[in-house]
Amino acid sequence: MTELEKIEYAKSFIDDLANGINPLDGNPVPENDTLNNVRLSRCFFFVSDVLRRVVENGGISTVKVSRHKKALFSLSDEIKENLEVSQASVTVSDISRYLNSFVDTENMKTISAPSINRWLLHCGFLKSVELPNGKKRKLPTEQGNGIGIYSEEREGQYGTYVSVLFSSSAQRFIYDNLDAVIDFGNQE
Repeated sequence: MTELEKIEYAKSFIDDLANGINPLDGNPVPENDTLNNVRLSRCFFFVSDVLRRVVENGGISTVKVSRHKKALFSLSDEIKENLEVSQASVTVSDISRYLNSFVDTENMKTISAPSINRWLLHCGFLKSVELPNGKKRKLPTEQGNGIGIYSEEREGQYGTYVSVLFSSSAQRFIYDNLDAVIDFGNQE
């Protein structure tokens, strides 16, 4: 097995872990398992993207500076049809990071989490509310709850915060409507 093949094999394990799947037996990781932690999932998606770039560059992990105009974000129909949802609930940043893992970021713009959120706001799945501390936050509406978007309070290093999470059904909804999300973002 060559070094690149080993890297590709390792990447397949990381991809499974990022999507809440046990890479050893192919079964979903239990919801309360440490491997289903959102922070770990984010790290797995990041590492997967790094490994993808290493493989594409023939084993070299370099960032090339590009001076040409980038194409607008898009995914082929084949990629869109095969997008996988995570069994664990994820943030909109995880969704954008996953979608961006399929594009050549040197030649194509990426899709951002705020862009996805603006589409969800526009369609009525999220609403902008002012929190007691005066900060504005996007939270799911009843319509958003209906497709699997929900919020929960969490404890972080800076105190309590509200996290908006996307269940597997909400992720699938975004992937099924990806053309509309992309068109909306390109019109902005």
